[in-house]
Amino acid sequence: MALINAETGKTYKVKEINTRDEEMNSFLFRLGCYAGEPITLISKKKKSCIVAIKDGRYNLDELLSEAIQVC
Repeated sequence: MALINAETGKTYKVKEINTRDEEMNSFLFRLGCYAGEPITLISKKKKSCIVAIKDGRYNLDELLSEAIQVC
């Protein structure tokens, strides 16, 4: 399921990242967001969500939130 559709307050494992933009893939990798890593959905708004990855909190827009597949 896409991260934007996940339940808030739960920790998920990143299954895959579906983006064709190599720069975006590189950006997410630098944040620590890649397959197999845990990601916690802290809160959601209409077009963005706040997540915890490793030791940081990040605000991801709708496009990124839909590209990150979790299980």
